[in-house]
Amino acid sequence: MIGVARVALAFLLALAACGPALAQGEIGPPVPSPASDPTSAFNPIALLDSAAGALPGGSDEEVRGISGAMSVLLLLTVLALAPSIMLMTTCFMRIIVVLALLRQALGTANVPPPQVITALALFMTMTVMAPTVQRVWDDAVVPYQRGEVADYEDLWGRARQPFRDFMFEQIAATGNWSSLYVVLEHRGVDISDPSKLTRADVDTASLVSGYMLSELKTAFLMGFKVYLPFLVIDMVIASLLISMSMMMLPPVLISLPFKLLLFVLVDGWTLVVGGLLASFAPVPGVEHAAAAAWPAAAEFAWQSGRALACLGCAGEVA
Repeated sequence: MIGVARVALAFLLALAACGPALAQGEIGPPVPSPASDPTSAFNPIALLDSAAGALPGGSDEEVRGISGAMSVLLLLTVLALAPSIMLMTTCFMRIIVVLALLRQALGTANVPPPQVITALALFMTMTVMAPTVQRVWDDAVVPYQRGEVADYEDLWGRARQPFRDFMFEQIAATGNWSSLYVVLEHRGVDISDPSKLTRADVDTASLVSGYMLSELKTAFLMGFKVYLPFLVIDMVIASLLISMSMMMLPPVLISLPFKLLLFVLVDGWTLVVGGLLASFAPVPGVEHAAAAAWPAAAEFAWQSGRALACLGCAGEVA
């Protein structure tokens, strides 16, 4: 709601700024953009430069393409949506969904609190995305500071390529190409022969949509595997209560202490967090410790799954 209010306020300010010019008929037809790409006018980096020139004390040169007021309006819109866009193009979605399902499987309504779950997911996201962010810094920010990159289109392409590579690698690791094909088919891309498609043929909007669908599918599969042992414990406790003719006693009330005790005994938080961190495929060509330790992390994730399965078996035997 705050972002919508900001956009509405910016729109009203833009109308107020253009009001005298409209009354005097000083606004002419829009000046065509010199860029060949029709979407180049909505490059967020170019919008920053256009908005800076439109603000008081900015550049006195004429802003070509879109007007200064519209640049400010689009810039505020991008800034309001930037956190959501950044979270949806990282590993945050998979982590927060799995942790939420884990809390629901434990049967604790608000423990840990939502703020703790979100904070843990954010710091885990920072850990996983650190190599990608470092690559953006090395390939885009540093050359721009040195003056090696002057074109905003080139800068935008350099900045988004590491995130595109990360999303492609996660889709390839999970094999959820069907999620991307659905979006491409809706966009009118011929997917009759997927082998002919290259990564360059996939635009960023379609890639983000397909990546989000893939992450949701993967998160729910992981959540099911985490949920299953606790479900077995609930069923065992319910069967015992029914056999003891204690049908009026809620099974969840009795099973909660056992689930918490067993989850702590097997160091469940470490197992779940370690499995989540190991579930993300490293990007080829990125040198970092996580990529070097990928085989060990995968083995750790497999052992984590076995430990959780043994947890459910122990509850069934009891």
